[in-house]
Amino acid sequence: MSNDTAFEVFKLSASGYCCTQVMLKMALDVEGTENEDLIKSANGLCNGIGGRQRTCGILTGGIMIIGLYAGRGNEAEMYKDNFGILVREFTDWFEDEFESIDCVDIIGVQQFGDGENSYMVKCGDIIVESYEKVMQVLNKTGYCFGDRNGN
Repeated sequence: MSNDTAFEVFKLSASGYCCTQVMLKMALDVEGTENEDLIKSANGLCNGIGGRQRTCGILTGGIMIIGLYAGRGNEAEMYKDNFGILVREFTDWFEDEFESIDCVDIIGVQQFGDGENSYMVKCGDIIVESYEKVMQVLNKTGYCFGDRNGN
């Protein structure tokens, strides 16, 4: 586990970003770009999609990062042939590693209020591991993490 990544997770979560947003924000920061609309839209995936502790926001954040590299962004563009394979590889790894894809199973039952992020202590290591796995999945299949224009 990278201490730099762990520190970045701590810093972003302390600033009030949820797991999904932290994953995306770190990926954009590596590129030196910002996308406030993307970060805002990810807010609905916080706390296990809409605060219902269903599909984990870390998983959805990782899939969104893969989409930034291999997904479709406009009418003239097609998703890359390996998009589905990358998503399945990351999702399968996540479920094997954390024994579920649901927030409730991973961190236990919690009642979330607006802006609630006390769960981040439990999720910090999961974010670091998952973020590093997304980088690994992309890099091993020929993508240059941090440089989407080079792909």
